[in-house]
Amino acid sequence: MSVIHERMGVRDLAALVCSNLERHGIRAVLSGGAVVTIYSNNAYQSDDLDFIVEGLAKKVDPAMLELGFEKTPGRHWIHPRTVFYVEFPRGPLQAGGAQVREHAEIKTSYGVLRLLAPTECAMDRLAAYYHWNDPQGLDQAVEVAARHDVDLKRIGSWSKAEGASRKFNDFTERLAEKRSLD
Repeated sequence: MSVIHERMGVRDLAALVCSNLERHGIRAVLSGGAVVTIYSNNAYQSDDLDFIVEGLAKKVDPAMLELGFEKTPGRHWIHPRTVFYVEFPRGPLQAGGAQVREHAEIKTSYGVLRLLAPTECAMDRLAAYYHWNDPQGLDQAVEVAARHDVDLKRIGSWSKAEGASRKFNDFTERLAEKRSLD
């Protein structure tokens, strides 16, 4: 088993946690800001790793304890050798009102990390912008879409279903500006 250390980045720590959960029979997908950190090559920093457990919820405690994490009185799992903490928000995995059925995988020396694909990551961040007027969600979606191939047609259709066609236009305009600057 790999040891968690102070210099371990989000991607490697997430892969280690994801792989250890898998060894315990738990399929989980990384979502939220940590995915943006990975896809933006650390341009955006998140200090929490949100894993959504697929299927029937199983006890993650043995897998997390095995890695040296401790559960706080709240919902966080912390480790003395890292500033990052882990959470297990309730599923299902979704972006706004749409359930996410596809994900990406990244192979690392710490194991395989299952995470939102770039299109779904952008949708997840846009959901915060659309429904809570979170400008950081818009910035994060633009950062991911500028660096990765995302399905803009699919995001547009999803945005319409979310009742956010005008805000989708904000996204595409900001994305075009960012791409023209890069």
